[in-house]
Amino acid sequence: MGRYEERQKRTKWFEEARFGMFIHWGLYAIPARGEWVKSFERMTTKEYDQYFEEFNPVRYNPKEWAKLAKEAGMKYAVLTTKHHDGFCLFDSQYTDYKSTNTKCGRDLVREYVDAFREEGIKIGLYYSLLDWHHPDYPHYGDNQHPMNERVEYKDVKHNWVNYVEYFHNQVRELLTNYGKIDVMWFDFSYDNHRLKGTEFEHMSGETWGASKLVEMIRSLQPDIVIDNRLGGDARKEEPDEHGGDFVSPECMMPAEGELDALGRPIPWELCLTLNENWGYAKNKPWDYKTPENVIHMLVECVSKGGNMLINVGPNAKGEIPKDSIRILKEVGEWMRVNGDSIYGCGKCELAKPEWGRYTQNGKMIYAHIHERRVGAFRFEGLQDKLKKVRILEDGAELKLCRPWNGGDFPKDAFVELGVAGLYDELDTVLELELL
Repeated sequence: MGRYEERQKRTKWFEEARFGMFIHWGLYAIPARGEWVKSFERMTTKEYDQYFEEFNPVRYNPKEWAKLAKEAGMKYAVLTTKHHDGFCLFDSQYTDYKSTNTKCGRDLVREYVDAFREEGIKIGLYYSLLDWHHPDYPHYGDNQHPMNERVEYKDVKHNWVNYVEYFHNQVRELLTNYGKIDVMWFDFSYDNHRLKGTEFEHMSGETWGASKLVEMIRSLQPDIVIDNRLGGDARKEEPDEHGGDFVSPECMMPAEGELDALGRPIPWELCLTLNENWGYAKNKPWDYKTPENVIHMLVECVSKGGNMLINVGPNAKGEIPKDSIRILKEVGEWMRVNGDSIYGCGKCELAKPEWGRYTQNGKMIYAHIHERRVGAFRFEGLQDKLKKVRILEDGAELKLCRPWNGGDFPKDAFVELGVAGLYDELDTVLELELL
C-alpha cells in the first residue's frame, strides 16, 4: 500500500467528521490582545513573565467546552498545548514553563482530553514548532521572534540540536501520556530571509528533524492524523513522509478543494477564527461571524471535499466568550436537524447551482438553498433520476413538478417550495434521493 492509500485509510473518520473546534488558549488571554502579543509588542521574556505569574483560570471547566462543541455538532477538537510563546498547558518534565507551575497548578491538557473524550469527541493536540521562551530558539534576525531586532542578541549562539531534542521530547510526552490522540496539529514552517546562508534560513522540513519526528509519532500513535505544516509536500504523487495527512489552509477558502499532482482529491481543512483573533481579545459583537456565515462556510468546505475547524479563544478565567457560545449554539441547532448533509458528505456530481450549494453522500444529494430565486428550483440533469425529494429538517415531502415555463430544460428536475421565502433563512436543505 502506497502513502496515498495509507493516508486515505487514516483520514476516513476525519473526512466523515467535517466539523471541528479549534481552541487557542494560554498566557496571552490575560493581555487580551491576541496570541501574537509578545511578538507584535516586542515584549522581553521578563515583561511577558508577568502573565505567567498571574495565570489562574479559576473558571476553567473543559466539560462545559466539550458540551458546547457537541451541541454545536462538532466531531473533533484541537487544543493549543504550546503556542509560539512556549508556555505549556501540560505537565512536561522538560520545562518549568508550564501550567502546573502557575497559581493554577493543573495539567490543563489532561482535563481537556478527559472531558472531550467523555463526550465522544475526537482529540486533537496543537503544538507550535516556534518557541519564543526557549533560549536555543533563534532570536536576532528571526522573522517571528520578539527580540529579532535587539542587537544584544546578534552574536548569541543557539544550540539548535538541543532545541529540536527538546520539542521532540515534548511531542513524545503528548502522544504517550494522554491515551489515544486522533489529530496532531503542528504550526508552522517558514523561511528566514534575513538569516539566509545560516542553519536557520529554512525553518521547515528537516530543520525540525521532521522525518525522525513523524517516524516517532507513527510508532506511538499509528492511526493519528497529522497536518501539513512540518514543511513537506502533501500534494506529491507519492507524498513526503512528513508532508502530512491533510492540507490546512488558514482563513482562505480554496477555490475548488485540494488535489495532488495526479489530480486526486486529498483531505483538507479550513481553519479560521470566529472573530478577528485566535487568542482571546476584547472583541466587539460586530467583530464576530454570524451563524449564517459559519453555516455557509461549513457547507462550502464540505461541497469542495473539505473540513472546517473554527476557533474559540477562552478568556483568562477559562471561559469561552458569550458571543462565541451564542453563535455556536445557533449553528448547533441547524446541525441538529441538517447534520446528514454535512457528516460523511463531500463533493457532488452536479455543478454548483445559482441558489446555493450541493453536498453528496452516495445516492443522497443535499441541496443547500441560501437564497430565494424566481420560480421553481431547478436541479440540472436530474429529470427521471430522482426517487424522492424531502425537506431534510423534518422529512416533509416536496413533489416534483414541471413548471409552465420549464420547457427549455427538459433534462432538469423541478420543485416548488410552496412558500414565498425559505423554510430556514440560514440554509434550507432539501434531500434528493437518486434512483
